[in-house]
Amino acid sequence: MAIPRFAPGVLKFQRDVFPARKDFFEKLSQGQSPEALFITCSDSRIETGMMTQTDPGELFICRNAGNIVPPHTNQTGGMTASIEFASAVLEVPHIIVCGHTECGAMKSAMQLHDDSNSLDTLPHVREWLGYSRAAVDIADALGNGKSDKDRMRLLLEQNVVLQLQHLRTHPTVALRLAQGELELHGWVYDIATGMVDVYDDAQNRFVPIDERYSL
Repeated sequence: MAIPRFAPGVLKFQRDVFPARKDFFEKLSQGQSPEALFITCSDSRIETGMMTQTDPGELFICRNAGNIVPPHTNQTGGMTASIEFASAVLEVPHIIVCGHTECGAMKSAMQLHDDSNSLDTLPHVREWLGYSRAAVDIADALGNGKSDKDRMRLLLEQNVVLQLQHLRTHPTVALRLAQGELELHGWVYDIATGMVDVYDDAQNRFVPIDERYSL
């Protein structure tokens, strides 16, 4: 069996990177105080640290297919537990839901809408994508007559907005929002261009990141 390409990278990190930042990693070992919970897709092309130019310890990251946030229930799940911990224990002041172009999960969600049998061999994926069903329905209705590319872009955006709505059903999130201690952000990252658009509640649309945050 061939040696995986990432294995030598660990040795390079230990030999070159870690010694140069030993004090930084020593400080990290004492605890964490991230600025944001960053919920994004598990797609291998999304590199959160590179995109945001942040160091380890600055973002509490949760990844899954489709950057999905299931609405809160009494059943325990990995996303629910992570959201609760980040908001109640780490007390992050920001939560970001970041979708991206060329998202395989959203393509599958659209295929499932058009063909209910398309994911019969992937029952867990099929059930998981059900949490994006409303976004697919909205994109299908508002995208009537538009190109497939425009419909998919609409779905990416509507899915992010839907997951922000789901976040508000989580008790710890709802409480801190009511107390003015938490802000929610919806992003869509374009892999091909590096552009990031951000949801603007006041305008009910996505705008470039520098416009949204007046950078």
